[in-house]
Amino acid sequence: MSDEHIISIRNVSKEFGGVKAVNDVNLDIRRGEFFSLLGPSGCGKTTLLRVLAGFEAPTRGEVFIDGQAMSAIPPHQRPVNMVFQNYAIFPHLDVRGNIAFGMRKSGLTKSEINARVEEILAMIKLPGYAGRRATQLSGGERQCVALARALIKKPKVLLLDEPLGALDKKLREQMQLELRALQKSVGITFVFVTHDQEEALTMSDRVAVMSEGRVLQVDGPMGLYERPTSHFVADFIGTMNFFDGTIRGAGNGATSISAGPLGEVRVETKDETFGVGSDIVVAIRPEKLRLSFEAPSKDVNVAQGRMGPAAYLGDRSYLYVYLPGREQPVAVAMQNAGRSAVGIDQTDQPVWLSWAEDAIVLLPGN
Repeated sequence: MSDEHIISIRNVSKEFGGVKAVNDVNLDIRRGEFFSLLGPSGCGKTTLLRVLAGFEAPTRGEVFIDGQAMSAIPPHQRPVNMVFQNYAIFPHLDVRGNIAFGMRKSGLTKSEINARVEEILAMIKLPGYAGRRATQLSGGERQCVALARALIKKPKVLLLDEPLGALDKKLREQMQLELRALQKSVGITFVFVTHDQEEALTMSDRVAVMSEGRVLQVDGPMGLYERPTSHFVADFIGTMNFFDGTIRGAGNGATSISAGPLGEVRVETKDETFGVGSDIVVAIRPEKLRLSFEAPSKDVNVAQGRMGPAAYLGDRSYLYVYLPGREQPVAVAMQNAGRSAVGIDQTDQPVWLSWAEDAIVLLPGN
C-alpha cells in the first residue's frame, strides 16, 4: 500500500444467500480524489460502498483506510461519513440543528459548534440559513445540508450513495458542478456511487465501472470513453456502434480488418494484442463518423448506405444509417453548430460514412 492511496480494497467479496453482490474486488483510491463507482442497478456498487462504511462486513477480503485494516472497526469509529440519496434531514430541527447533530459529543462548546456551522454554511453557499426549518428548504438545499452535516466532522473520506438521484435534471446538473467544486475546496476524498454515466464522467477524477459484482475497468473519464477495454464498458459509457470483424493483416502501425457491412477497415494500432486471423469487435462512436451525400474519393474506411430516421436535439442531431447486410442502423452524431441540420429528413437517400484510422476501438470478439 502506498501513502498516495487513502483506501485500499483487497480481494473483497460480499455474498448474500450464496449470491455474490461483490466479487473479488481490488481497488486503490487516491488521497484527495473524486472517485466514482459506476454501473447499472444490481452491479454491487452500493454494497461495496456499505462495506467501506462498515454497514456490511465483507465475506472475504479486507478494506484499509489510511493504512489501517477496518474489519474490526465499527462504522461510527471509521474516519468516514456517508450521504444518502434520501437526505435523512430531521424535520423537527432547523438547519443549524441538522448540521450540528453529529457534533453533540465532540467536546466543543456551543459557540464553537455554531462557528463551525456558520463556516460550513458559507462553504455550501447557504449563509444565513442556520435558523430555517427543514420544510422551508428546496430539494437542492436539503442535499446541501446533508452534505454539510457529513463534512462538519471533517472525515478523511466522504461516501456518497447516489445523493443527486432525487433532484430534477437541471438542478442535478447544477449540483454536480457545485459538489465537484466543494470537493476540491475541502480536499477530502469523495467516493461517489451513481448509475448515471454522464454524472460520473462530469465529476470524477477516476471511475470504476462495475458489472455483476466485478470491477471491469478503472480509468479517468476520457480513458473510459476513448479507450474502453471490454464490450460492456464500451456499450455502457455513451453510445457505440459495434461490428464483428476479423484481423486480415498488420504492419507499419496499422491493422487491416474485414468488418462485414463496414467493408475493409484500416485501424491505427500501437500494440499487437490481436494477431492475424483473430475474431474481434470493431467499435466506433457516432461522433467519429462523417456522413456525406457524395462518395468520398478514398476506398478504405468508407461504407455506403441509405439514410434512415433522424432525431433533431437542438444542439446536435442523431442520424441513423442502414448498411447492406446489417439490420440495426448505425448511429451518427452531428453537431448542429448554430444552424439547422441539413439533410436529416432525406430518408432513404444514398449516403456514405467515413472515418479516420484512429477512430476505431478494437475489442475482444464475442
